[in-house]
Order: sequence, then structure tokens, then C-alpha cells
Amino acid sequence: MRASSAHVARIALLAAAIIGFIGAPARADGEAKLLAPSGTLRVGIYPGSPTSMVTDATGKPHGLAYDLGGELAKRLGVGVDYVRFQRVADIVTAIHDGKVDFTVTNATPARANEVSFSQPVLSIELGYLVPANSPIGSIEDIDKPGVKVGVTKGSTSERTLPARFRNATIVPAESVKVAIGMFGSGEIDLYATNKPTLFEMSDQMPGAKILEGNWGAEHMAIAIPKGREDALPLLNRFVAEKQSSGALDTIQQLAGLRGATKAQ
Repeated sequence: MRASSAHVARIALLAAAIIGFIGAPARADGEAKLLAPSGTLRVGIYPGSPTSMVTDATGKPHGLAYDLGGELAKRLGVGVDYVRFQRVADIVTAIHDGKVDFTVTNATPARANEVSFSQPVLSIELGYLVPANSPIGSIEDIDKPGVKVGVTKGSTSERTLPARFRNATIVPAESVKVAIGMFGSGEIDLYATNKPTLFEMSDQMPGAKILEGNWGAEHMAIAIPKGREDALPLLNRFVAEKQSSGALDTIQQLAGLRGATKAQ
């Protein structure tokens, strides 16, 4: 006896559901192997910036790279290993070399030659921090002979700012922590980087202030090693979900991330 068309349709739907049920874990397992081939998601972080990792009053870590890395590891069903560096340029190098699987950083064209990026997570303003009682009261006061502008070694600031200033001197610092000490020793007169980091620095420098205005914006995105581009659709869905659900806002609040705007 021939089966009715309705019965055949029900069987087809059931078969599709079974295949989908079997295929979903297989896809998830494949994505985990692609993004975390060692079985653990190695997340590159550097202390001192809420875009990467900071600690709260109880010593608990928070940060854009730190928290998004942890949540992606849960999504993939793998462990997470936080690998610490002094500065973000070192993390980008480690990702390029396959020693780190994940971070969140400024998606510049230069870095896009070294790593692959997801869609933007958020945008943040770039600015300048001056210490208490600084004679520099505005951005217009910076480009003068003898003014020393601190930047993080290997950063976007170090590559970008020399073209902006004809008279001021650019002075690289090994890290944000080192830069704070350089203010005290007179090695720098102001510091240039993204505003979330500047706010963190100002919290440790009584009387310090961030100058009004900005000199551009960074577009933060997830960075992964080249050759893993098949995972980008998953990462883009992950980013979109964190943005729409409010989870990204919570991460920013816990990290004390100030100076951020919606992704552009």
C-alpha cells in the first residue's frame, strides 16, 4: 500500500529534525576545534585597561577581552586559559604566531594583515591624559617644542601620532603601569591612548584629567589567528547576541569601561 503524501511529508520532517539534531553538536564541536584547537581557549589579556582586563576592589578580574573570552569558551564547551602580556601589541604577535586564540583589540588595517577580525564589538574615543597642575589645558596646547607625549610601545598611538605633531616629541612606554611612573619622573607630560585606559590611569593619579575632545576612535573587535575564518560567522553571531541582549553593557559596567560608544 502506498503511503499518503501527508505521511511521507511527516517522515521527511522527522528525518530533517534528526539530522539537524545530530548535525548541531557536530558543528559546535567543529567550531570548538577551529577556535580552540588545543581544547582550551587561550585568551590574550594585558592588565590595566578595561578593554582587556582590570580587577575590582575585591580583586576579581573583569574586562572586555577577559569576559567575552570566558563567555565564548562556555559557548564552545571548552576551558579557558588567560595568557597575560604587558601590552596589546605582544598579544597580536602571539595570535599571529598561533600561541593565543582570542583577544579583543582595535581592528586597524595594519593588524588585519596579522590576524582576522570579527565585526566591531564597540567603538571608543582616543584622547589625552594630563597630570594635576599641567600647563596643558587643551589639545591645542600639545604641539609645542619640549612637550613629551607618552604612548604605549607598539600601539596604534605610536604609529599614528608622529604625523600629527611637528614640534612635540613622542615617547614610547613599555606599559600603562610604567607610563604612570614616567609622569612622576618627568619623562612624559601627557599620555595618549583610548579613553577607557586613560580613565583607569586617572583613577591612580589624583588631580589628573582627560582633555576635552578626541583625536579619533578605535573600533574594537575579536581577533583570531589567520586561517580560522570559517569561524567568523559564529563570532559575528556571538557579538550580535552580546550587543542585543544587554550582556555587553553589563561587561562594560563591571569593568568600569568609560568612553565607549556603539560599534560603527
